[in-house]
Amino acid sequence: MSTTGLDVFDKTLQTTHIWLNDIGEIVGPDKQRCYHALRAVLTTLRDRLTVDQSAHLAAELPILVRGVFYDGYRPSDAPSAIRSQDEFVSVVAQRFGNIGPVSPRTSSIAVFKTLQRHLPQPMIEKVKGSLPQEIRVLFDVEPDTGPGAHQDTAASRSAAGERRPQDWTGAGRGATPGGSTDRNT
Repeated sequence: MSTTGLDVFDKTLQTTHIWLNDIGEIVGPDKQRCYHALRAVLTTLRDRLTVDQSAHLAAELPILVRGVFYDGYRPSDAPSAIRSQDEFVSVVAQRFGNIGPVSPRTSSIAVFKTLQRHLPQPMIEKVKGSLPQEIRVLFDVEPDTGPGAHQDTAASRSAAGERRPQDWTGAGRGATPGGSTDRNT
């Protein structure tokens, strides 16, 4: 039986739940945390890609995930100047908002693993090829799935060379550094 009355919407809801479950295998089963991980990592990746690369990647995403991908997008600002893994992970951390303890590095790995599992390999290779080597390695490393792996602690950030800004304005839902907020979040 159809949940929404439209097969296309039912399929994208089902596919999105599968993706969130895949992310949850690494970051933990909290669907809200999985959604925020998906959103933070995809929008950071999107902003790092050129407009054309973003459009090609978006075409491969499920409809609902594609909406998340494009939410708040400013093509005139693309691509961002993120060059290092530290910068990438820092932007992911900023986009999480206040959802509780979470490792932006582990979340990045989880989302990249999910993309690799569900998207065509040639697309993944194109995305990886457009990223600096330091960011690209996040596609290929195995996540730490031990106890507390999904938690963002000062010790885990320090050990991974990550920094999470602790004081930035607008620390609510959809906030970005400098206090601006994404529309429609």
